[in-house]
Amino acid sequence: MLLNIALSLPRRCCPWSRCCGMGDFRPRTVWLGHPEKREQRYPRNVINNQKYNFFTFLPGVLFNQFKYFFNLYFLLLACSQFVKELRLGALYTYWVPLGLVLIITIMREAVEEIRCYLRDKEVNSQIYSKLSTRGTVKVKSSGIQVGDLIIVEKVSLSLPGSCFLRTDQLDGETDWKLRLPVACTQRLPTAADLLQIRSYVYAEEPNIDIHNFIGTFTREDGDPPVNESLSIENTLWASTVVASGTVVGVVIYTGKELRSVMNTSNPRHKVGLFDLEVNCLTKILFGALVVVSLVMVALQHFAGRWYLQIFRFLLLFSHIVPISLRVNLDMGKMVFSWMIKKDSKIPGTVVRASTIPEQLGRISYLLTDKTGTLTQNEMVFRRLHLGTVAYGMDSMDEVQSHVFSAYTQVKDNHKASGRMSYGQTRQNWNFLVRKSIISRVHEAVKAIALVHNVTPVYESNGVTDQAEAEQHYEDTCRVYQASSPDEVSLVQWTESVGLTLVGRDQSSMQLRTPTGQILNFTILQIFPFTYESKRMGIIVRDESTGEITFYMKGADVVMAGIVQYNDWLEEECGNMAREGLRVLVVSKKSLTEEQYQDFEARYVQAKLSVHDRSLKVATVIESLEMEMELLCLTGVEDQLQTDVRPTLEILRNAGIKVWMLTGDKLETATCTAKNAHLITRNQDIHIFRPVTTRGEAHLELNAFRRKHDCALVISGDSLEVCLKYYEYEFMELACQCPAVVCCRCTPTQKAQIVRLLQERTGKLTCAVGDGGNDVSMIQEADCGVGVEGKEGKQASLAADFSVTQFKHLGRLLMVHGRNSYKRSAALSQFVIHRSLCISTMQAVFSSVFYFASVPLYQGFLIIGYSTIYTMFPVFSLVLDKDVKSEVAMLYPELYKDLLKGRPLSFKTFLIWVLISIYQGSIIMYGALLLFESEFVHIVAISFTSLILTELLMVALTIQTWHWLMIVGELLSLACYVASLVFLHEFIDVYFIATVSFLWKVTVITLVSCLPLYILKYLRRRFSPPNYSKLTS
Repeated sequence: MLLNIALSLPRRCCPWSRCCGMGDFRPRTVWLGHPEKREQRYPRNVINNQKYNFFTFLPGVLFNQFKYFFNLYFLLLACSQFVKELRLGALYTYWVPLGLVLIITIMREAVEEIRCYLRDKEVNSQIYSKLSTRGTVKVKSSGIQVGDLIIVEKVSLSLPGSCFLRTDQLDGETDWKLRLPVACTQRLPTAADLLQIRSYVYAEEPNIDIHNFIGTFTREDGDPPVNESLSIENTLWASTVVASGTVVGVVIYTGKELRSVMNTSNPRHKVGLFDLEVNCLTKILFGALVVVSLVMVALQHFAGRWYLQIFRFLLLFSHIVPISLRVNLDMGKMVFSWMIKKDSKIPGTVVRASTIPEQLGRISYLLTDKTGTLTQNEMVFRRLHLGTVAYGMDSMDEVQSHVFSAYTQVKDNHKASGRMSYGQTRQNWNFLVRKSIISRVHEAVKAIALVHNVTPVYESNGVTDQAEAEQHYEDTCRVYQASSPDEVSLVQWTESVGLTLVGRDQSSMQLRTPTGQILNFTILQIFPFTYESKRMGIIVRDESTGEITFYMKGADVVMAGIVQYNDWLEEECGNMAREGLRVLVVSKKSLTEEQYQDFEARYVQAKLSVHDRSLKVATVIESLEMEMELLCLTGVEDQLQTDVRPTLEILRNAGIKVWMLTGDKLETATCTAKNAHLITRNQDIHIFRPVTTRGEAHLELNAFRRKHDCALVISGDSLEVCLKYYEYEFMELACQCPAVVCCRCTPTQKAQIVRLLQERTGKLTCAVGDGGNDVSMIQEADCGVGVEGKEGKQASLAADFSVTQFKHLGRLLMVHGRNSYKRSAALSQFVIHRSLCISTMQAVFSSVFYFASVPLYQGFLIIGYSTIYTMFPVFSLVLDKDVKSEVAMLYPELYKDLLKGRPLSFKTFLIWVLISIYQGSIIMYGALLLFESEFVHIVAISFTSLILTELLMVALTIQTWHWLMIVGELLSLACYVASLVFLHEFIDVYFIATVSFLWKVTVITLVSCLPLYILKYLRRRFSPPNYSKLTS
């Protein structure tokens, strides 16, 4: 049975803090099992991720739609039809297209809200066991209050008085964490006795720090009263999972006050560059609409009520700004996202932001994490260095032999007396040297086997059950769990050389020697690793000898000042780092009983402090960290992920500059960059020297400026100084580098670099990472890609796109990114062309008939034109592709063309405008020239020619035919022919069956389309695009 400071589940309180009684966050006193004794009001333990409620849904959705100018513009157009003087036709002509757009939007929002509501309801309705005076009762998570005693369990064997915790959804780490109880509660006979004692927890105010907790546990009815300090090791945060053991915990925080909720920042709403460009073109079209309307009124010499005429012409030419553009593009994005998810060559890829797939086609800078992204985060022990001797993978059998000798060698207590012969002296000397090496290797291996937070867990293997495996320390059933893969690799290595970690709980540890003997150690204190201290320590007592030893391991930058003076540490750390190894320095210090008792008294006093506890505890620990004996260096290798090198080469050939941002040390990061071919073999490397002042930064930047085409390697500290004083100059120089490696980077610095690249270059950035420390960078980038790795799913869940391996990034960008951008560009320009064609025809018609504001087409014709008659073929452009995916991967240089934005530019826009004006004019003037006797024949001839022209233009635009494209063309034509029966109000059905109608429509359609087909053929013949050279 445990008492942990437990939280129930991740909850997000409602956005109105007043309703929850929320004020300023304050420390609290929580009585066990008595929520009614609260001193202040706490938020309800509910999650509410919905944007709207039942009453605000419709007003909220409509407001969010019409707060944008163009949606409001179309609403005003539709409303104007209620004014008699402005009405141009049937009301449904304007209201049906607008209503269709709104219905699609409302349905999409409603589906998302219903899904959100059901998810919230499912989480809020989860049942938990609560300890009460009536025994164990079931309670919904929404009914949990601060002070409740909640039972959380996982049916699994665990160490008595402890439990394991999975925190991957909170901090990105997948390894299990050991959590410890409040000691005095372990002596209670049953869990129900917790309600009989007078005890409370004093806890700090809610904050965002998930790695620390300050509190005290007090039992008042004890004799004397008991006080115990509480830390992070006594907590179960929300968003974590009990992996083994049973926990009885008191709820301290709920709702909005949870660490997981307070750490959840709202990611910025990403709007794609493509969408901004389309919006810009739409504004130009709106300007053209206003100009054309004013010109028409001016040509009437502003006669009569000219201001009303302006509004009528604005309504008449409103199709210049296509209302269907946004809907077509949104539907296209959904198709592109579906294609990415269904691609069998990049399995497991998830699209979380379906609004920006086109961004993937225009990435200029790719910023990637190292550990777990470029590398596998699977650690392999490679090197043990003792200063005078080093052991690599090929000499581990020597280490094994030395460890075996240390435990089997019979100590000769006989002291030789008298003079020895020369031969005896030499033999004795060799023996002593060998004994010295054996002793040093043994001490190093024993230290590595003891200084860690690894716990062996025994599982059933089908032959041996769990209890029996743990009792007999079965090797085949043992699994190691720790907060870092480095730790596990070190313990696995000590097992391979003969010293095996076979058991551990919160107060003891057992090692098995090569001879099968079990060594028992009592754990007196543990000082866990933190990012600030960069080291961890443990104090143990050897039960067989009673010796107390303080072991410590950590990064060389901090350990260099802790260990005794030596002349090899810095040099060998640098050598091992250059080989791409992650280096740890291991040391020890023997303590007397008096020294330890003095330390323990000061340490306990510091841990009971409520104010500045961390500082006081650190000060006490540092009093031990002096003149420690240096035992060894360990080198662990993090292997590259599959196909990292070819993927980086593809990205480089595509014109994408890759920057590596990592928290690792400079030498390791540089070595990994070379190993992954991020920095090519023939490239020079400029390692930016450490700078701390403005003057040093200035001199180093000048030195860097004199170098050309070289990769830059810089540390986070130097980067901060450069950005503080010479931000513009540094970014200008760095952007010219073919590759940049930033080491010792904090998560904040990673996000800052992304932001500066966006601001200084105006180019699109893509950030790739796999851990919780990459989330800020991923959310800041134009495109965030999360890799599902060993550090959990936090980065993957926060990203716009999630992949299972780094190598999938190549296909995601080269194939899907490229296709999405080119298809969206073609689709948007064709929708604009479709609208401009009919607007040009309207302009020609009005100018011929004395600038009258009379619509050419009315009723269903105008609605059907942009829907059933042309929608399927035009939308089928989302299936078009210029080259096969294999060719796009083989020639990444094709991607480089997209970086200039040529598929959608002012040039291509102007070309489509000219084509629209030409075809609209030809169709309208052709119909007028072939005018027969009645006006209705002009409508029949021009409208049929317009539909056929659009279908032929789609065929002209398509690069590679898909069977659905052919179906779309035939289906649209069939719909038009079938609807003629019902369009007798606008079209003479008997006339369209005559030979006269057929030849006139054929001539007009050929004149409007044939020149464009000829131009396309000539261009492909004499100036073919790059992709066409690869398709033959």
